[in-house]
Amino acid sequence: FFFFFFFLRRKTGKSSQRGPPNFLIFSLTMLLQSLTKSSLRSDLISKNVKNYRKNSTKSSGFLKENNLNPRVLEAEYAVRGELVMRAEEHAKTLNKEKNLSTKKSLGFSEIVFCNIGNPQSLKQRPLTFMREYVSIMENPDILENSLVDKIYAKDVVERARRTLGKFPGMGAYSHSMGLPHVREAIAKFIERRDGFPSNPENIYLYNGASPAVQNVLRLIISGPQDGILIPIPQYPLYSASIKLLGGTQAGYFLNEEKSWGTEVVSLQRAVDECKKKGATPRAMVVINPGNPTGQVLSEENMREAIKFCHDNKMVLMADEVYQENVYIKEQRPFKSFKKVLGSMEAKYSDLELFSFHSISKGFLGECGQRGGYVELTNIDPKVAAQLYKLSSILLCPNTAGQLIMEAMVDPPKPGDASYELYVKERDGIYDSLKRRAQKLTKFLDGLEGVSCNAAEGAMYAFPQIRLPQKAVKEAERLGKRPDDFYAISLLDSTGVVVVPGSGFGQVEGTYHFRTTFLPPEDQIDNVMTKVADFHKSFMKKYQ
Repeated sequence: FFFFFFFLRRKTGKSSQRGPPNFLIFSLTMLLQSLTKSSLRSDLISKNVKNYRKNSTKSSGFLKENNLNPRVLEAEYAVRGELVMRAEEHAKTLNKEKNLSTKKSLGFSEIVFCNIGNPQSLKQRPLTFMREYVSIMENPDILENSLVDKIYAKDVVERARRTLGKFPGMGAYSHSMGLPHVREAIAKFIERRDGFPSNPENIYLYNGASPAVQNVLRLIISGPQDGILIPIPQYPLYSASIKLLGGTQAGYFLNEEKSWGTEVVSLQRAVDECKKKGATPRAMVVINPGNPTGQVLSEENMREAIKFCHDNKMVLMADEVYQENVYIKEQRPFKSFKKVLGSMEAKYSDLELFSFHSISKGFLGECGQRGGYVELTNIDPKVAAQLYKLSSILLCPNTAGQLIMEAMVDPPKPGDASYELYVKERDGIYDSLKRRAQKLTKFLDGLEGVSCNAAEGAMYAFPQIRLPQKAVKEAERLGKRPDDFYAISLLDSTGVVVVPGSGFGQVEGTYHFRTTFLPPEDQIDNVMTKVADFHKSFMKKYQ
């Protein structure tokens, strides 16, 4: 700037009284001020960024861990807990070393997430029919393209055209209970499955089955005086939600020696425990097929559960999200609690029942699309109105999840253009899951000090591991539960992520872990080899 000003002075002459033109001096002065202000702003931004980074882990605010809701602090969700966070840190290390081409610091090259039933994260392909349908619904303008019938199957195009006439579009709020035509499709599906009537007005759609479970628990739990019976082992959604809502949990133990069956004596023990805590048993949760245990309940077990709920004036919450994952269909096909209830004596016909289903499991595995429902049976209309209010507070479930639910309960039929491919993909996924279930449970059952029941359904194996006393003592020295210690050691050695049994509940003095059998068939042998080598080394080290 000063060089330019000097140059102008030279050009206009030393004796000149006028100097540079005024507009040039003004323009250059404004430029200098602008540059100065920009520099100051840059310095201020830089200082603020440094302060943010400095204070990102040291807050001076009023919200601290010690003044949070204590129920939040006490709630645990092992499926995505400490072990998974450790695995994610390992994944970051692997990615960093890969990008920088640096020496590997871990003894493995990838993380295998067997901790959660998330099929598509482990390379299960989505069904073509579902994705084609939703893709047209997300971009309906493609229907105007003359090539649409060559891109999509004819029945997909026809379904999309029909659906577009039933609601404003994917980006619009739906009814809080869900799209009417989707609820109608679900009701027809239930009638075909069970042989009993179903009313669309008793069906509430949600972003997955989990929010549906949580809303039903909100209806029931008002404080510690309200007890909920849950199976042990159980899916930690239930224990965490009961804790968050301030209710009282009472666990009934499944019998591992009898394929994780339910026994009335265990149910009675849980009711007695609940009453000793000063709580009234209000509801009982049954997960069928089981998570994490993989059992499929016999009809006799289901009848006993219904009678017990009825006699003890409890609501029955039937978690049936794995109903398409039954691998012993010839011996014990899936039966819903609603179907069994409908076949029992008239005195049980008024049992209050909430039944849950989801698009996340089965052969779909559409976990990220978030779609689920609850059906109400024998629920007082005034109670249903309160559930409607809770649904309204959440506005509505997402529309993509609702449409995938519709396609799940009303799939292509024989003669439809999509039918053959749909059946091929569906059966291919189911048959592969069945083979992997059998292979993995047989492998685990053959390891030293390990016993594992067959996975009759769902997506998991839940083996019991008999840990050497030295390993138990080492875990205690480190301040860890023994099965946590085993699972962490497995992760750090192999990159395989499982969930310790303590996260689901187990008989005192026993240790388990839950693993999915979702790794692809061409990779599951490698996973089993890693686990076998680790287990052999671990047992030898602590003998």
